[in-house]
Amino acid sequence: MSTATLLVISGADQGARYECDGRLMHIGRGGRNEIRVLDSEVSRRHAMVEFDDDSYRIADLKSSNGTFVNGSKVESHQLVNGDRIRVGRSVILFSQSPSDVDSRPMVELVDLLDQGAPDRSRIVSRTPKALTGTQISKGVDSVVAEYRADLETLYQISEEAVSQGRSMEAVLDRILDLTVKVVGADRGCILLRNPESGGLVPQAVQLPTSSDDSITPVSRSIVDYVHHNGRGVRTTDASQDDRFDAGQSIVKSGIREALCVPMQGRYELCGVLYVDTLSNAATLASEGTETRFSDEQLHLLLTIGRQSAMAVENNRYQEALVKAERLAAMGQTIALISHHIKNILQGVRGGSYLIEMGLDQHDEDNIRKGWGIVERNQDRIYNLVMDMLTFSKERTPSMQIGQVNEVVREAAELMKARADEVGVRLGIKLDEDLPPAMFDSEGIHRAILNIATNAIDAVEGSEKGAVRIETGYSESQDAVYISVVDNGPGIPDDMIDTVFQIFESTKGSRGTGLGLAVSRKILREHGGDIHIETKVGRGARFNLSWPRIDDDHRPSDATTNH
Repeated sequence: MSTATLLVISGADQGARYECDGRLMHIGRGGRNEIRVLDSEVSRRHAMVEFDDDSYRIADLKSSNGTFVNGSKVESHQLVNGDRIRVGRSVILFSQSPSDVDSRPMVELVDLLDQGAPDRSRIVSRTPKALTGTQISKGVDSVVAEYRADLETLYQISEEAVSQGRSMEAVLDRILDLTVKVVGADRGCILLRNPESGGLVPQAVQLPTSSDDSITPVSRSIVDYVHHNGRGVRTTDASQDDRFDAGQSIVKSGIREALCVPMQGRYELCGVLYVDTLSNAATLASEGTETRFSDEQLHLLLTIGRQSAMAVENNRYQEALVKAERLAAMGQTIALISHHIKNILQGVRGGSYLIEMGLDQHDEDNIRKGWGIVERNQDRIYNLVMDMLTFSKERTPSMQIGQVNEVVREAAELMKARADEVGVRLGIKLDEDLPPAMFDSEGIHRAILNIATNAIDAVEGSEKGAVRIETGYSESQDAVYISVVDNGPGIPDDMIDTVFQIFESTKGSRGTGLGLAVSRKILREHGGDIHIETKVGRGARFNLSWPRIDDDHRPSDATTNH
């Protein structure tokens, strides 16, 4: 059976994601629906999604406002990958993975022919490298020279619409700035439809550079007409146009000409794009024209509105996807951390029980035994919290010149009691000629503890289990290293790539899955890394290495040469 998901990309529940596993799923406002949508325009039992004959189908359940797929009202519709379902003001994206997809790796699906292989193709023309929108528009200059400025603007807007790392507000500001310039308007505004309320909210405003006005008066009559009818308009004298209420909103704002178009996306109206001019008849006459705007500019604005709407839709989809991933990660984190805390609390309760029993029976041995259990679980709580803090935020290590051997000795001394308790022989092998290095002693200390704890756990219960911590210096790389070696079972090849992933633990309830991820993070903050050497049945070696002197404290070449 092919897998499918429903992702709410617009509306009050944006980011909610539901897995379709073949069972009947109901969509609605009521609490008993498998897909609950908190939207006042959605019926209590609005629609249902059912699996039949290896495909999914949505059926409207006689809802008040109807069910729409890709903008069309449906009673029953077979869903395909990429369909957008609208119920009330909420839009839900349907995604389905085909059951018969080729599972072979991509490298096996493409055959790049070598030079000696039979290939009858030949290159007959070439384009310049890294074409920009401006270069492309210049290439067609001989054909559509009169539209060159419009084409350049459309290319620029297309590039803005797919730009990465910029907020939606910044993208819309840039699009509006280009639009006002290309159509010769005095001012403009982009208003987006609020997915929850359905009203229009200003998102970008462009004022004349010579104007002292701090706000742009926008004709609600024109905007409402375009919003409700979904049609673009051009008016040469807004106050005399019988399509609009010629009352206060137009007269007071002094609008002579205006262009307003719907921002129609793939499946929904996202908002409106509005520009106007305050030029009077005398000004236009001096420019040798009767009007500032033309039908060609209206058509251009429609295209810009379309591109802007698709940029908004894509942005909302990305926001919903990121929100869904965050919610999933948060749920996974809470579940896993709760599991570890529960195990720790069980240990604390066990120790407390022994202490209470010892107090009742005046048995000092039970009290000491119980207190030892409580202390060990206190350490587990401390280490869990410290690992969470270390991993959850970016930090700049406090780099100081120091002796790595001293930090290793301190860590080994702390670990000795734990090793003796489980019958593991813990030793150190230090390079006494190790030169001083730059490092964050607290961070490296925590990394050693995490790696050494894992090594002790790996050999616990085995005959002659041993762990050794070594230090050394690579003169060719000017790097120091710490190696933690054990004679345990080793790590299988298929697990080496996953051991550093957060919440991946091979220790069951004893591990949090944070230790190795935190340790690698600490080493990478030092400009180094952790590398593993292992063979199944022959133990493992974790090498923690980093530059002896970081770039900020390394002497310049000129100083070194002297």
